[in-house]
Amino acid sequence: MSDDVEVRIASLHVHPVKSCAGIALDESLVIETGLEFDRAWMVVDADGRFVSQRELPRLALVKPTLKQHDMVLRAPGMLALHIALDTVEHAVQATVWDDTVPAYDIGDLAAQWFSDFLGPVRGGRVRLVRHDPEHRRLSSRRWTGAFEAENAFSDAYPLLVTSTAGLAELNRRLAAAGEAAVTMERFRPNLVLDGLDAHGEDHLDEIRFATPQGPVRLKLVKPCARCTIPDVDPATAAQGHAVGDVLASYRADARVDGALTFGMNAIVLEGVDCPVRVGMTGMADYRFD
Repeated sequence: MSDDVEVRIASLHVHPVKSCAGIALDESLVIETGLEFDRAWMVVDADGRFVSQRELPRLALVKPTLKQHDMVLRAPGMLALHIALDTVEHAVQATVWDDTVPAYDIGDLAAQWFSDFLGPVRGGRVRLVRHDPEHRRLSSRRWTGAFEAENAFSDAYPLLVTSTAGLAELNRRLAAAGEAAVTMERFRPNLVLDGLDAHGEDHLDEIRFATPQGPVRLKLVKPCARCTIPDVDPATAAQGHAVGDVLASYRADARVDGALTFGMNAIVLEGVDCPVRVGMTGMADYRFD
């Protein structure tokens, strides 16, 4: 059985450098790989393999700002680092999970900045790379079916959709367990929706938004299995376990072999080069399983 439900974009977020802090935006452009500039850069070790908050929680303290022509990175004890949006250096190979893809190195200054802040990683220094937009890194067809979904440096899917009600339910359970409330930053979404019951995004099929440039259609394809990153405090980089413990009490998901889930991975069916904005309302196909 299916039905329609009206949803509203409560907030929009991009994370320009994979595993670093995100940016809340009033408006963002939909592109083939999700939202513009989301996971377009990535920190890699000496072998070109990505690093993340899983092993380096201090990445949470690297805070980007997007300007007209550059991205500015700030971190405690560091001078600001300016990265031109239209400049790269030499071509390299970078590995994100099981995918080794072409990328572009951002240069020695960025490498020194991240190495100074993070310290040695797996016995060596780190570098900053940028996604090669000419390379099509595709999501698993097991979940996208007939659709080809492109990714930059996201884990596996172009977009992550969560709901304000889902976070409210988690915080209700955290309070009952004597733990402090958390913010949505912990879950690193792209679109946060109003208008749903707690974790109602679990049951959405497509979401449709009308924009002056044309329709945007997003398809929710896979529950997002959570690792340890939601237990990293984005303000301090301190690691805990309360979020994982509480999720374990009610969010084991049989669709992903019992993994703990929060939010849904989504792909872009239509709407490349169309803007979405906070406050925009749309219609979703609500699938009742």
